[in-house]
This record gives sequence, structure tokens and C-alpha cells, in this order.
Amino acid sequence: MGALGRDVVAAAGTGLAVTDERATGQPLWHGRFGEGPSEELLAFTVSLPFDRRLAADDLAGSRAHVAMLARVGLLTEEEREVVAAALARVEEELEAGTFAFAPTDEDIHTAIERRVTELAGSAGAKLHTGRSRNDQIALDLRLYVRREGRALAARIHQLQEVLYRRAAENTEVSVPGYTHLQRAQPVLLAHHLLAHFWALARDLDRFRDCLARADVSPLGAGALAGSSLPLDPASVAADLGFATVFDNSLDAVSDRDFAAEAVFVATLTQVHLSRIGEEIVLWSTEEFGFVRLADAYATGSSMLPQKKNPDIAELARGKAGRLIGDLAGLLATLKGLPLSYNRDLQEDKEPLFDAFDTCALSLAALAGLLSSVEFVDERMTAAADSPVNAATDLAEHLVEQGMPFREAHATVGGLVRQAIERGVPLDELLANDPRLGPDAMPLLEPGSAVRRRTTPGGAGPGPVAEQLARARDHLERQRRWLGK
Repeated sequence: MGALGRDVVAAAGTGLAVTDERATGQPLWHGRFGEGPSEELLAFTVSLPFDRRLAADDLAGSRAHVAMLARVGLLTEEEREVVAAALARVEEELEAGTFAFAPTDEDIHTAIERRVTELAGSAGAKLHTGRSRNDQIALDLRLYVRREGRALAARIHQLQEVLYRRAAENTEVSVPGYTHLQRAQPVLLAHHLLAHFWALARDLDRFRDCLARADVSPLGAGALAGSSLPLDPASVAADLGFATVFDNSLDAVSDRDFAAEAVFVATLTQVHLSRIGEEIVLWSTEEFGFVRLADAYATGSSMLPQKKNPDIAELARGKAGRLIGDLAGLLATLKGLPLSYNRDLQEDKEPLFDAFDTCALSLAALAGLLSSVEFVDERMTAAADSPVNAATDLAEHLVEQGMPFREAHATVGGLVRQAIERGVPLDELLANDPRLGPDAMPLLEPGSAVRRRTTPGGAGPGPVAEQLARARDHLERQRRWLGK
């Protein structure tokens, strides 16, 4: 380490700063202007309250950029050491909560560069060489999506593991399957839970695809047109672990497709969580009585002592609307922007952060709820075994005897109508019907209808056992991708 490098490290250790005339607290663009920004402008344009969470990404990008500047000869090795030491000091201050933000810090990028220049002097003033906030911001956001998107995918995987485990525990319990929220045919509870498993599997696959498209480094695009300096974008991309580097500098600084796609995937995931929440809300009512919520995952009423409310399920459902709003707002922001960078793009962060934060909390809360929920087997089974739920099996029995399906459908539908209108049990009408008679009576026995579901992907014991094996294999492939 050179003398100047030792000086900055010593200064960092004592809290002192190496400064020069560049560390003035002025905006990065102050040279073009004869007076400073108004309070109103700063208040309206500042993004620091929400983009400071990008600090780690900004520091990582700055380290890679500085290393590249040294490799191509735009920084001396001594200068690189000084700036690297200053960046390390800034990281320590941010982590310790001692970083002092200035009124002119518009965003986290400005704040970090200002502090680096305070610490490293003229060497720190070279930090921004060959770089614009336009490609810097795009880089930080891609690093954030790449990191937090994978973390969100891991949370999806955790909820899938819960669904798989609860499905494996309930391979003999039947529950009514519904269409139009009307009882349709009985299915195994395991089959019902795995339906949610596969929806979430698609969400995780979408995150994989989304993260692959986000895995492009924009650093080196500059403000919009690249640079006349001998920059090496490919080496920066490699240092940061990106799969590739941008093809077009205009596109690199204006592209927010990856952010919109990430918000979409989070939103669709939340929609799937909303559907789970809706079922928990229904199933936990006295009218259904299919589940009992654990005390730790339910709330009470401020007025009604008897209440046990499914607030997690309701909030998972309610927050879907919030994420849909995040997605619609971001798309509306992007829809009319000319190339290349526009300050409108500052509005990309809040919907992205909110969507990721909200979805992550929802996934964790529902994983806890579903891990602890008690399934009331007797209520589910009694509802599933209602004779009318075997109506399709009766029609298919007639088809096996040679009757056209439409005629069989009408025949069984007429018997169900008579049972309801006359108040006569369906099995009594069935036994006396010459087209069905005693041969069809076993179809009404408890559990018969669900056992007869034998086609691949169906709701019976055989197909569900095969489905559980596929789900287990799918989880293992996901674990390998997640590095678990």
C-alpha cells in the first residue's frame, strides 16, 4: 500500500477525513449551475429514504468499477488502494449506523460518492470516472433483483415444502372439490394441497427466468452512449458475477423490463397466495369447519370474545390488490418514456421494493399458518362422501353400459332433482331405478368416488402417489438451483 493509501486508512481509523476542494457537499452536477438547488427541488426529487437499501449493491458496483479503472490505467494502484479503503470505511459506517447523510445527498449513490471523496480526496473524486448515475442505478437495481429475487424464490420453495409435507400426511382424507364454489366431486386432501404446490412451482420457475434476464451488466453504458475512455465493461460484469454485458448503451440505461417482470412474478405469486388465503378463510368458518387455526396464527376480536379470526389469510388475500397496484403503476410509468434515461425511472424502486417485501412477508406467514393448521378430517370426509358428489360416477356407470353421455347426464340429473324436490334419499331412488339399480349402489359407498379417480394427474390414491413422487423430485431440483 502506498503512502496515500496508508494516510486514508489511518484517517478512517480515527474518524478523520482526507478532503479536497471537491468534497463540498454540492450536487454532483453543480458545475453547470450558478446557484444551488432549491429546497422544493430537493424535497421533490430526493430518493434517499427508499433507495438507501441499495447501499450494498452500490458499494459492490463501485468496487468493481474502481478495479476496472485501475486495470485500464485510469487509476494508479495507489489511488485504487485509497478508494478501496474509503469504500470499506463507508461500508463500516453504513452497517454501524454512523454514516452521516448530508442535505444534498439526493440518493444513496450521491451519498456514497460524497463520503468517499471526503475520505479519499482527489483519488475519491475519480470514483465516477467513466460512469454515470444512469448506468450506476441500472446496475444497482439489477444486483438487487438478482439477490432478492433469489431470496424470494427460496421463500416460495419453503412454502412448497410445507404444502408437500401436509399433502404427504393426508393421503387418505377426502375433501369436496368445488367448481363455482359448489360441491363437484370428492378429491383427496393431498391432491388439493398439491394443486397449490404446482402453482407456486410455476412462480419459482418464473423467477428463474426473470433472474436470467436480469443477469446483464449495464455498467459501461455511461449516461447513454458509452465512453471515449478505455473502459472494459466485460471485466466488470465478470467481477460482479453477471452472465453477460449489455449490447446497446441506450437500452442498458433505460431498460426496466427486468424490474417490471420481477414485480409481475411477485404479483402473480401473491395472487396465488390470495387464493390459498381465500380457502383458509372459508374452510375455517363454522359453516365449513374443515380446519382449525393454531392460536399463534390467528387473532381475536376486540369486542366479540368467541372469535378466532384468520387474519393472515385475509391479509394475504388483501395484499394481492396492493401488488397489482404496484405492477400497474410501474407499467404506467414505463409506457410513454422516450429513449434513453428519464427521471421518471426513479419511480421504479418503490413498487419493486414494496412488491418484494410484501410477497416475502406473505409467504413466511402462510408457511407458518399451513404448518400449524389442523385439518378436521371428519368434517371434510362427511362433506366429500355426500351421495350427490358421486353423480358423475353414476353417469359414467351408465356410459359403460352403452348409454350416450348426454342421456346419462340427464338421467342422473333427473334423479338428483327428484331427491331434492321430494326429500327422498338419492340411494333409495337409485335402487328402484331400472337403468341403475343395485349394480350402481356401490358407487355411493363412502370413499368410492375418490378411489375411482385413476387417470394420470387425477385425484385418486394411485395418481396422487405418483404426483407426490414428482413433487419430491421437483423440490430436489429446486434445492440444487437454490444451492440448499
